[in-house]
Amino acid sequence: MTLSLIKFSSEDCGLCHKMSFYDQKVAEELGLQFVDVKMQDTATYRKYRKILLTQYPDKAEMGWPTYIICEDPEGDFKIVGEVKGAHPKGEFRTNSDQATVRQVVGSSMS
Repeated sequence: MTLSLIKFSSEDCGLCHKMSFYDQKVAEELGLQFVDVKMQDTATYRKYRKILLTQYPDKAEMGWPTYIICEDPEGDFKIVGEVKGAHPKGEFRTNSDQATVRQVVGSSMS
């Protein structure tokens, strides 16, 4: 099972930019594939919007940035966790890891 961490952000978001200094590195350290989706990049956004809209149908409750952890993002995806908003590096790592661990533990118990 390969999990991906998909970052939904905006080019105009200062907090999103700040997170870009370490979010991809943290994802890779946790064994997650990293996908960066800027809302202004219409081709990339169209490719992954079904995932975002499954979690946030009207985008009202999403944070900036929003990270969604899922299996098979380019196929029949399954959302397994999320991290909303900007966080310091250590907190981002902990939150991302906890979302991933919940999925791995849940899968092994099935």
